[in-house]
Amino acid sequence: MFGQMQFGREFFAWLEQLEEEITLRVAAANCAACGGPLHRSDYERKPRGGLIAPEGERAVVRFSLCCGREGCRKRSTPPSLRFLGRRVYLGVVVIVASIVAQALATQKEIRGATGVPGKTVRRWLGWWRGPFLRTEAFVTICALLNGVAVSQIPASIDAKLKGSPEERVRTLLRLLAPLTTSSVRDGSRYLGAVA
Repeated sequence: MFGQMQFGREFFAWLEQLEEEITLRVAAANCAACGGPLHRSDYERKPRGGLIAPEGERAVVRFSLCCGREGCRKRSTPPSLRFLGRRVYLGVVVIVASIVAQALATQKEIRGATGVPGKTVRRWLGWWRGPFLRTEAFVTICALLNGVAVSQIPASIDAKLKGSPEERVRTLLRLLAPLTTSSVRDGSRYLGAVA
């Protein structure tokens, strides 16, 4: 399925462009706390891509906003298609490495196929089958994709999506995007028709 697939520069340029659009939508809504204007307050990330997404390892900026009203200054970090929360690895790596790991037996095989330590990927699989199941994103996915096998997540989600492997990853990144921020309520409303 994913085998030795790599996600290149065009893939990440596309994600960055969509995130820029999302950021503009969040900025237009103003500060949720006080209604003040939101200004750019981006910050650097140094993500890891392993063997799956080495092109994504370039110095990358996480788009973020900060309230311009004196006394408020609350940060609003829009949903992301590139980052899956605070994880060091890119979202695409978390998805693909987790799916690949489900087909492999040992941590050494996982690292050889993905470039990510097997212990790390096993931890991600624990997240997929534990805390992830208690998220609104999971409820949304189950509503959209009938018959997702919980014991085989994320591979069972991928199997229900349509399109090429890259298109399926894009769709899953979009579905997971609301999980990437806690400072923007109902982040899914800003995704619109992206991805």
